[in-house]
Amino acid sequence: MAAILPPAMLGILGGGQLGRMFATAAKTMGYGVTVLDPDPDAPAAAFADHHICAAFDDSSALKQLASTCAAITTEFENVNAEAIRELAKTTRVSPSADCVAVAQDRIAEKSWIRKAGLATAPYLVIQCEEDLHADLTPYLPGILKTARLGYDGKGQRRVSTADEVSSAYAELGSAACVLEKMLDLQLEVSAIVTRTSPAQIAVFPLAENIHVNGILDESIVPARVSPELAAQAQQMACQLAEALDYVGVLAVEFFVLQDDSLIVNEIAPRPHNSGHYTLSACFTDQFQQQVRAMCGLLPGRTDLLSPVVMVNLLGDCWQDNGKAPHWDVLAEAPNAQLHLYGKKQARPGRKMGHINIMAANVDDALLQARSLKDTL
Repeated sequence: MAAILPPAMLGILGGGQLGRMFATAAKTMGYGVTVLDPDPDAPAAAFADHHICAAFDDSSALKQLASTCAAITTEFENVNAEAIRELAKTTRVSPSADCVAVAQDRIAEKSWIRKAGLATAPYLVIQCEEDLHADLTPYLPGILKTARLGYDGKGQRRVSTADEVSSAYAELGSAACVLEKMLDLQLEVSAIVTRTSPAQIAVFPLAENIHVNGILDESIVPARVSPELAAQAQQMACQLAEALDYVGVLAVEFFVLQDDSLIVNEIAPRPHNSGHYTLSACFTDQFQQQVRAMCGLLPGRTDLLSPVVMVNLLGDCWQDNGKAPHWDVLAEAPNAQLHLYGKKQARPGRKMGHINIMAANVDDALLQARSLKDTL
């Protein structure tokens, strides 16, 4: 596969914050960027050469993207996999439509994880009301998750009894679901792997993730686990990428159980919120890796240059009148980097930006990160 070099035009489906950071990386590396997104105020549009403001399944828009770009990628998994398959007929596209389709559907995703020889939490597929009559005891207490379109805690209900499962299933629209047994967790971690070919694969240092209300709040790097466990998680992420014959950046989230065993929670076929620390603290960041993978280049080095804590900034930090937080506090912290996503409206739970705090060790970084966030 011939390498795609600057100043080639690269396309991305989706213009949110991940598309914005992709565009920044691609432009810095000398490429042009075309963004396809139906939002006229898409955050990535301000950083792109061209913004095709159209629906993701708009055939004429897709043709325009394919005819003007040397390679195309996506910033989120819920884009139409068939659109990706159509684009791939004439243009290099990564990840593949098949890989995106797996990540779009929890049922397919869990099946693929097990096919790769990796463990998941015990789960039961619920496709219709008749499936609710099965013995649910082995999966309770559990979490009922929609098979499609769930993220940041959306499309999920905690359930403890069969009656609660039935009610939750109705609340979720009686769509296909997965009932997943709740496990006794130590913590959650994630590994982000970049793969161009079997011989070209690299994985970032493991991140320890803390969630609040189903949304990632903090990522701590390096994760506070043994070197052996960190290496195992990285190896498992690579194993899954190989099983999928994946090309691109793949995020793999894990549960760490009380006995230090690792369970794969879910995957994301793109850069990930828990990898934003790489923008400040790694030799190559995850968005540069995304560019490199889609262009057929070797993955960059993933060395961690400093312990770091990433903290998400949600719309909750903004005042009711839309007034921004006190950024002067961050300006007085020389080891903190602020990344804002250019979104015009702040809403509770909406990701508006993040901060990365580097320090001599993760304990110092975490203490300072929490202090800064409280002040904001």
